[in-house]
Amino acid sequence: MCGITGWVGYDHDLSTSTVIDTMTETMACRGPDAAGTWLSPRAALGHRRLSIIDLETGDQPMTADTPNGPVTIVYSGETYNFAELRRELSGRGHRFRTSSDTEVVLHSYLEWGADLVDRLNGMFAFAIWDSRTEKLILARDRMGIKPLYYYPTADGVLFGSEPKAILANPLAEPVVGPDGLREAFTMIKTPGHAIWEGMAEVIPGTLITVDRQGLRSHTYWRLETRRHPDDLDGTVTHVRDLLDDIIGRQLVADVPRCTLLSGGLDSSALTAIAAQQLAAEGERVRSFAVDFSGQEENYQATEFRPTPDAPFVRDVAKQSQTEHADIVLDTADLADPAVRRSVISARDLPTGLGDMDLSLLLLFKAVREHSTVALSGESADEVFGGYRQFFSPVAREGTTFPWLAEFGKYADRTSSLWNESLLGSLDLRGYTADGYASAVTEIERLDGEDDLEWQMRKISYLHLTRFVRVLLDRKDRMSMAVGLEVRVPFCDHRLVEYVYNAPWAFKNYDGREKSLLRGATRDVLPRSVADRVKSPYPSTQDESYATALREQAGDLLGTPNHPVFDLVDSDRLSTLVGRADNPSMFGRMGLERTLDLAVWFDLYRPAIKIN
Repeated sequence: MCGITGWVGYDHDLSTSTVIDTMTETMACRGPDAAGTWLSPRAALGHRRLSIIDLETGDQPMTADTPNGPVTIVYSGETYNFAELRRELSGRGHRFRTSSDTEVVLHSYLEWGADLVDRLNGMFAFAIWDSRTEKLILARDRMGIKPLYYYPTADGVLFGSEPKAILANPLAEPVVGPDGLREAFTMIKTPGHAIWEGMAEVIPGTLITVDRQGLRSHTYWRLETRRHPDDLDGTVTHVRDLLDDIIGRQLVADVPRCTLLSGGLDSSALTAIAAQQLAAEGERVRSFAVDFSGQEENYQATEFRPTPDAPFVRDVAKQSQTEHADIVLDTADLADPAVRRSVISARDLPTGLGDMDLSLLLLFKAVREHSTVALSGESADEVFGGYRQFFSPVAREGTTFPWLAEFGKYADRTSSLWNESLLGSLDLRGYTADGYASAVTEIERLDGEDDLEWQMRKISYLHLTRFVRVLLDRKDRMSMAVGLEVRVPFCDHRLVEYVYNAPWAFKNYDGREKSLLRGATRDVLPRSVADRVKSPYPSTQDESYATALREQAGDLLGTPNHPVFDLVDSDRLSTLVGRADNPSMFGRMGLERTLDLAVWFDLYRPAIKIN
């Protein structure tokens, strides 16, 4: 897992440029083990390495010399089928000098050109500079697990794993326009949008080609509607077969591995299967869970989180005999302004999830002290239908993004601190409506598909192409900020395609959420976990955290000229800070968003263009 960046300029001589060093250094956290750059007259490439496979000889940028000139790659991610591809390429006459998956991807390009992406199974973002044709190829994995951004220039392009790498180049200006703010204030993740003016995100499943004629985009994969081939029993069996294969592939590493265990169905199934597979090799799985000081003893059930995680975590750790550790955080950890600053610096955006981002960063930081690779249950809810909006009549009958149909009223409350004039000019409802209308045009309806099945297909598609990308981006940024590689087995495109096209009746055949996953893994799960009602990622219930937020917001009010008050109504913030009681969940979220925005302004000095 690494960070990549580069600059192609057809009217520049980049062979002596030092800017690429600055761009590369912005991603030191993504690759703490090594750094490298490669220069040529028309292209400069940079790489930061987190060593996972082939620790000794896998450094980048990596070049293959050909009779007509060098071909150079910078690569981030993991190709899980690289061993099979290596054998095939060896049979075709290719010779390898390393045991890394990066070299396999490079030789795959030499053999198949841009069509190599069709053969890759994994999470990846890479750039290949082909000096034979002076052409740049940018590629991103099918589900968008690994990030990749680009910024067209007058004579070429800048690119990077994160916006900060691009913004380090003087050609890129840190400007955020109306659509950027709309993206920041909604939860829809419009494909290709990068918040910053002039910058774009490579859409998952897409290749970008840059040459002297300009920039072209090619979609090599998209989520397609197909007829499901199996009955219910066959579907449950095939899901388990896929999970066994996927998890086995993703356990491969030359560094310590672990699982992230919450005690929910997703992470527990993942941990149990991994433990079963490693036990056959005489190994134990290491598992980690996050918790908060005093949370279990003083837990208050809520509509969203009916049960604490800890008892279920213990049940899984005991049954699967994992080597388990709880990462217990207290309010001082969460309320530390330095932690918030690290979160915003990692994300490049003030679009976080409050203490859930802060605790995730701290969890990953603690895990990194013991492991370099972690497997996560992220995206199982989107794949198998785990969220409450999959079952909500409001979401099913709505004509907007299902999570907004279900929770939009709560989002409205958290936006109550924004300036009225700002909200009026942004027209977030209109932007969301346009985004929804555009998204549903991408979906194909099967002949004979009834109205319920069609509505559930739309809900599934929107989660898999919009909502999940918010969470995957969060996961990537928080983990890479501390040099931890987090793998997401449930995002394997074979599983996503198969389950997406399974009938909705299969997905809740037992009257519960995620029936297919439960049925496929019940044999390895404690009964308590198999029967547990879904509970989202945990959030602290300690009232002293909200008190700390109010104190920090009060300090912010002491600097009335801070640019955050171009977006936030200072009088409304002052009223919230001055209340005698602790704020509601929504008031707390408003405080968190305000503090995030303030840190973002301090770090990035963005120029805001509202009109």
